[in-house]
Amino acid sequence: MRRAFSSRECRPTATLTSPAIEAQGLTRKFSGLVAVDDVRFSVGYGEIFGFLGPNGSGKSTTMRMLCGLLTPTSGTAQVGGFDVVRDPEKVKTVIGYMSQRFGLYEDLTVDENLDFYAGIYEVPKLEIDRRLADIRRLSGLEPYRRRLAAHLSGGWKQRLALACALVHQPKILFLDEPTAGIDPVSRRDLWVVLYALAESGIALFVTTHYMEEAERCSQLAFISEGRLIKKGSREDLKNEIRRYFDF
Repeated sequence: MRRAFSSRECRPTATLTSPAIEAQGLTRKFSGLVAVDDVRFSVGYGEIFGFLGPNGSGKSTTMRMLCGLLTPTSGTAQVGGFDVVRDPEKVKTVIGYMSQRFGLYEDLTVDENLDFYAGIYEVPKLEIDRRLADIRRLSGLEPYRRRLAAHLSGGWKQRLALACALVHQPKILFLDEPTAGIDPVSRRDLWVVLYALAESGIALFVTTHYMEEAERCSQLAFISEGRLIKKGSREDLKNEIRRYFDF
C-alpha cells in the first residue's frame, strides 16, 4: 500500500521548479459580499498544502476557483501551468478532486466504478488494465474489487473515491475534508496513501478541520472571512507560536 506511482505513472508537470498552484490576488464577490479577498499563495509539486478555516471562511469558494469551476471577480491563479481565467477547461485535465461526501455509484462494484471513470476520462484501452492495477495496489482496494460500493465502510469508500480521482493521472489533487466522518484508523491509513502520492511528485491541496492533519502538511494557510491570516511552513508557524508565548 505504500508503493508510490513511478514518474511514468503520475507524470507530474514538465517543470518541477515551477509552482503547481500559484494564486495571485484571487478575489470573488457575490452580490457585494466578498467571499474571497486578495488571496495569494503558492504550492509546489510533491507538497501537501493544508488549507484551514471555519465554515464560511472561503475555503470552498477558493477551491472552486482553483478547479476552474468558478470565475474569479479579480485576480487569477495558475494551476498545472494553466490560467484558471483563460483556460479553465485545461485546468480540469490536470487535476483530480475528492469531496468529503462519497459521490460514486453505490450500486456498482469497486472495479465497475473504476472502469466507469476510466471511460469518462478516456483512458486509452491499452493502458486501462495496468493503470487500474497500479491504483488498486496503491489504495489497497485489490481485495475489494467485486464488492459493491454500498457495502464498503466509510474509510474504504473514501479510498475508492480517491482511486477514481487518480484514474486520469492528475498532476494536482484537491481534497475537500477527505477524512471527515471516518474512524481514526481509516484516517491514518488514508494519509499513508496521500504521503505516497506526494512522494511521487503530485501536489496535494487539502482542506481539513483536524489539527492533527494540519500537522501532516508541509505548508499551511489559514483563511478567515475570505482573507488569508497566516501562511507558511509547519515548522515556521510552530516557531512563531513558540516565540509569541515565549516557550
